Amino acid sequence: MLVSAKEMLTKAKAGHYAVGQFNINNLEWTKAVLLTAQELNSPVILGVSEGAGKYMCGYKTVASMVSAMIDELKITVPVALHLDHGSYEGAFKCIEAGFSSIMFDGSHYPINENIEKTTELVKICAEKGLSLEAEVGSIGGEEDGVVGAGEIADPNECKSIADLGVTMLAAGIGNIHGKYPENWAGLNFDALDAIQQLTGDMPLVLHGGTGIPEEMIKKAISLGVAKINVNTECQLTFAAATRKYIEDGKDLSGKGFDPRKLLAPGFEAIKATVKEKMELFGSVNKA
Repeated sequence: MLVSAKEMLTKAKAGHYAVGQFNINNLEWTKAVLLTAQELNSPVILGVSEGAGKYMCGYKTVASMVSAMIDELKITVPVALHLDHGSYEGAFKCIEAGFSSIMFDGSHYPINENIEKTTELVKICAEKGLSLEAEVGSIGGEEDGVVGAGEIADPNECKSIADLGVTMLAAGIGNIHGKYPENWAGLNFDALDAIQQLTGDMPLVLHGGTGIPEEMIKKAISLGVAKINVNTECQLTFAAATRKYIEDGKDLSGKGFDPRKLLAPGFEAIKATVKEKMELFGSVNKA
């Protein structure tokens, strides 16, 4: 059964570890994440971008697939199905489709409009028992058309959003989606510390978890980050494993490749990546 992310993140913030959000793009990715979470006894959040939701035939299809897989695979660890960087309209669609957690990314709106739209979603999510993530200060890079310049969030604006009653808060602290450039300045821990001071027990979210050095990940967790998003690294490992399988010429026959065999190396690569991140984030045996 899908659950809200609230309890798992509250425990993570208090216990000084982070829960991983791993974006899913197909059946293989979803199965790999769920099985690894079960194996490691770790809570997990499955992230779905609006682009991925469209690719997988809509949010209702995704919610049905994930719920069925939890049942068929006998998954007992807490699993939240979360809209990632959702629009205002997308948030309502995912609520209707049966997601257990929603992110409304209002960071590109003026702060007053961000507050207004977030306030409405806080009310609806509270009524339905769903967790809600909000964002202040856009995240750098591009993900499914959502582009950010890597802004540093204003701590006072973060407090204004946190005080609305959201479950978790994503604040831009110099993090970006995709690969980090060689001249990346790193995370702004002064900003993160100031944000935590003003938002108290609110679990904070770190987007763009791929490529951030281990020591920075651990310091971010010590400063209140309780949820870390991973997507690009899964994309890279899945693609590399699949490409190698093809280049090695395995499973060649007059009928072509068996898709189940073709995707198997990528499936294992996702499992290995998720395991590595869960161990780094400290969520193993925290279910």
